[in-house]
Amino acid sequence: MHEVLDFDEFASSRARRLFHVAYLMCGDFHQAQDLVQTTFAKLYAAWARLQRSVPDTGMDAYARKVLLRTYLSHRRLRRSGEFAVGAVPDLPAGDGGGSTDLRLTLLSALRLLPPRNRAAVVLRYLEDYSVEAVAEALGCSVSAVKSLNTRSLARLRELLGEDRELLFPN
Repeated sequence: MHEVLDFDEFASSRARRLFHVAYLMCGDFHQAQDLVQTTFAKLYAAWARLQRSVPDTGMDAYARKVLLRTYLSHRRLRRSGEFAVGAVPDLPAGDGGGSTDLRLTLLSALRLLPPRNRAAVVLRYLEDYSVEAVAEALGCSVSAVKSLNTRSLARLRELLGEDRELLFPN
C-alpha cells in the first residue's frame, strides 16, 4: 500500500503547474483559473477512491487528464468560438526564457489552433508527454495524435512565419 497523499497538499503543490497547462490550452487567464478549480473539485469528490486506485506517481498525470477532459468538455459546450481580450496576461515568472513579445506571439498562434489540436501540442511538446500518453489523455489512437501534431505544427509554422526562427533557434 502506498502512503496516503493529503488532498490539500496535493492541490497546493500542483496548482501553479496545472494553471500553466490550462492557460496554454485555453489562452485565457480567468478560464484557466476556472478549469483548474473545476479539476480540483472533481479530484476532491473522488479523492478517497483515487487514493486506493491511482498510485501517487500517477496522480499528476491523472490530474492533467481531468484538466484536459474538463477543457475539451467546456469547449464543446461553448461552441460560440473565441472572443477577443484587451491584453493577454504574462505567464508567471520563471516559466521560460525569451522575451515577452515572443511568448505572446506563440500564445497567439496557439490560440488559433482548434482546441483538440492545441491540447495535443501543449501536452506533447510543452508538457513532454509521450505520443502514447497524449493518445490516452485525448482518448484516441497514436496515429491520430501524430496526425494532429503534424497538422498543428505545420499550421504554427505558417502562422509564426519569421518569428519561428526567433522562438525556435537551431
